[in-house]
Amino acid sequence: MLAPSLLYSLEDHLVWRRLYSRMFPRWKQYGNKHFLAGIDALCFDPEQIPQLEDVNRFLCPLTGFKAKAVDGYVPAYTFFDCLAKREFPTTVTIRRRDQLDYLPAPDIFHDIAGHVPMHTDPAFAETLVRFGECARTAANLADTANLPSIIRAMARFFWFTVEFGLMREGGEIKAYGSGLLSSFGELQHAIESPEVQRYPIQLEWAINQSFEIDHYQPLLFVVEGFDHLFSLVDELESWMKWGKLNNVAPGEPLVNESDLRSFIHR
Repeated sequence: MLAPSLLYSLEDHLVWRRLYSRMFPRWKQYGNKHFLAGIDALCFDPEQIPQLEDVNRFLCPLTGFKAKAVDGYVPAYTFFDCLAKREFPTTVTIRRRDQLDYLPAPDIFHDIAGHVPMHTDPAFAETLVRFGECARTAANLADTANLPSIIRAMARFFWFTVEFGLMREGGEIKAYGSGLLSSFGELQHAIESPEVQRYPIQLEWAINQSFEIDHYQPLLFVVEGFDHLFSLVDELESWMKWGKLNNVAPGEPLVNESDLRSFIHR
């Protein structure tokens, strides 16, 4: 792969600038305090796409995490195992100008501006590591009959927490999920819209709840803090060992062959 510094055109940097400038006020209003502290700590340049080595120079001393460049789809086990090693697979491409409001696949704005500021928080970082360890537990169980259900349960949990999670902060609800924090429209919608159902997270509900990626999420779950989230990951692993993830509700997300093989042939 070419170094990220060789990948970006003036147009790419203009897209980053537009995304960053319109998101910043919404981060201040709807983002949680840990995310906002992370934005400050990473010293992003609002005018141009950051280089991963610069991001890591600020990030690694805080939690040991680093952004790891990838240029395409990363199978599920590979992705989760990177978290256990304090690496975050980071897409290095950026969306086109006509895709500012929605992109079905991650890009560098979603990954770097949406995910990585949360990785500066020690409690959240430890939760990601713990989740990666759960993936290793799933792989070690090595029961191919039950593995699709376990992977589906893990994907749903990750979706409703790391990607689209809400948290209590004082008397308010704030966003910590990267799918919200990288979306201009959905961030406000998630916090303010009466159409969104917001419930205290229950593990059994989250792992049995399907989701679709091509519209605003109608149902979101709220955690009390990152200690609470860490305890839920512990519980998820316990349920996995007890067989309670072997028959979760069918539906999205579907487990593709690449993801399944990644757990079996890790």
